[in-house]
Amino acid sequence: MLTFLAKRLIQLVPTLFFVSVLIFSLQQLLPGDPALTIAGEDRDPAVIEQIRRQYHLDQPLPVQYLHWVGGVLHGDLGESMRIKQSVSALVAEKLPVTIQLALMAMAFSITIGLTAGVVAAVFKDTVWDYLANVFALWGRSTPSFWLGIMLIFFFSVQLGWLPASGYVRPSEDFWGSIAATIMPAFVLGNVGAAVLMRHTRSAMLDALHSDYVRTARAKGLLERTVVLKHAMRNALTPVITLGALELGELLSGAVLTEQIFSIPGFGKLIVDAVFNRDYAVVQGVVLVTATVYIALNLIADILYVLVNPRLRT
Repeated sequence: MLTFLAKRLIQLVPTLFFVSVLIFSLQQLLPGDPALTIAGEDRDPAVIEQIRRQYHLDQPLPVQYLHWVGGVLHGDLGESMRIKQSVSALVAEKLPVTIQLALMAMAFSITIGLTAGVVAAVFKDTVWDYLANVFALWGRSTPSFWLGIMLIFFFSVQLGWLPASGYVRPSEDFWGSIAATIMPAFVLGNVGAAVLMRHTRSAMLDALHSDYVRTARAKGLLERTVVLKHAMRNALTPVITLGALELGELLSGAVLTEQIFSIPGFGKLIVDAVFNRDYAVVQGVVLVTATVYIALNLIADILYVLVNPRLRT
């Protein structure tokens, strides 16, 4: 296990290097000159020149990349060109918001998706299977912005149970924070639950028709034990990959959902940075997002080994 983990960690180094090069190169394609944007309407040539020197914009691209990477290796993602605030501080401020929203959305996805997928597979071609498939079709077909608006109209406007928008930190008011994020979390988790249901159902059907499940049933084991201990454990391998990718997508920021519910997360941060030509923020946020994706894939590989003992050899 330790050897496997060490090999995977070594493989991350070149991956992160190429990701950093790609991020730095692609942001150069953004239209506009950040120095002109920062200088404002006056655009004094002396001020523009001073801005270029301050942010190393007057140097060749390889030198700019080395300055940026050097700062990243020391935990410095640069400084926002517009609000003069550390990108690391912005990430530290927005990331916990998105993490909370993503984890709550994943809780909805896993609870609903896995349960519906297992039930649909065990009771194949019954009313439960048809209902689960209808739910999956509804989850994939319903636009997230429409569902968010409907939830606000029903639970906030009509019933007055939940706040329509805004965000409260758990450290300030735990239950208030849950109330503020439960609707956007359900909107995000609804789509993931539909996808997880379809994949879980397919994987469970393959597992339930396998030889080891027939052997377990022939030994006289309870059907619940056969389904949960033997079939489901082996069916989780492809589902883990999907769950890791979904969580990474949620952590990268759900732009529409955050805008509808006024959640100050990663999605709003990256959109504002792109529109304001704030290169340092764009680079920092995308780099953090890519690193999270890579880390989640590593965690998924580790979970493979823990869930399926055959992979340990």
